[in-house]
Parts: sequence; structure tokens; C-alpha cells
Amino acid sequence: MKKALLFTTLISIPSILFANEFEGQLTELANTQVRELVSSPKVIEAVEVQNQRNAPLSQSDIDNLDQQWRAEVSSADQPLISKVLGNPLSAYLMSAQEKSDGLYTEIFIMDNKGLNVGQSSVTSDYWQGDEAKWQQTFLKGSGAIYVGDVEEDESTQTFQSQISYTISDPKTGEAIGAITVGVNIDQM
Repeated sequence: MKKALLFTTLISIPSILFANEFEGQLTELANTQVRELVSSPKVIEAVEVQNQRNAPLSQSDIDNLDQQWRAEVSSADQPLISKVLGNPLSAYLMSAQEKSDGLYTEIFIMDNKGLNVGQSSVTSDYWQGDEAKWQQTFLKGSGAIYVGDVEEDESTQTFQSQISYTISDPKTGEAIGAITVGVNIDQM
């Protein structure tokens, strides 16, 4: 009944109004649970290591990596995807998603170029730097939060929103990356 009522409500209300209905709760979630998640030394260290490793990458290099990732998504051979999903940060994010009891639908962390550092599940692309989730957080600096619209996830048949948050160096306060968390609105 709850889902039917929610679905009926969604059909009758423009999505921009619906997104605003949950924005306060999602912002609070970003300021509490997501902030706690990214304050882990595991997160900070993994982002800093990748920032150093990827410092010499050009935009052409980034585009090539993104194209490789996109091709691997539908391939049996997935060396880049396996490398990211098999790292300790991804294991930490998978555990955090599992412990959320269905609240989180996905979690991924990006470096200072918008490239995935770790993730709880496969994303459709490797480079997020051309998307609002990275541009409205990392580029805005420490403490920036971006709340996406509520949308229906076709594969899970749930309504979700993505919240993104800037990851900052705890010593300097400088932005070093960003996190995006998919949130199942039905679980709020």
C-alpha cells in the first residue's frame, strides 16, 4: 500500500517538487552518515594515493580510460573494472552499503579528476568529472553537498536520489575528491 501511494503521488507531482520534498532529509543524511563514511582514514588514503598516481593524466588519457570502462561494462574481460572493484576501498564501500539495510543503493568515491577510486557496484562510466555530482561538490570545495532529483530505478523498481559530498583533507580542509551515495527513498 505504501509503495502504491508513493507511486500515485509521484505520477501526480512534478519531479522537481518531489525532489524538494526530500532535500532536507537527504542533506541531513549527507551531513551525518555520509560525512562519517568519508572521514575514514581508508577513504582519505585511497583518494590521496590515486590523486598522486593520476596527477600526470591528460584529458585524453581520462577519456580513453572512460571509454575502456564503458566497453568493459558489457564485456567478459574487465581488467579496469576488476581492479577498482577488487581494491580495499571498494570492499569498505560494499560493506557500508550492506550495513545500510537497503538505504544505500550504490556508493562510489571519485578523485580530484572525477575518476572512480572505489565503489560498491559497477557504475556505467569511470569518469564522473563531467557530471553535476562531481562538479557541484569537488569544484565547490569543502563541505559542498549536491542532492539529485528523485528518480525511479528501472532495475530495482525503487525511487532513489543521489547525494554527493566533497571529500576533504582532514589536515588542510582542501577538497581531494567526492562521494556519491544512491539513497532508496522508500527506506527513509
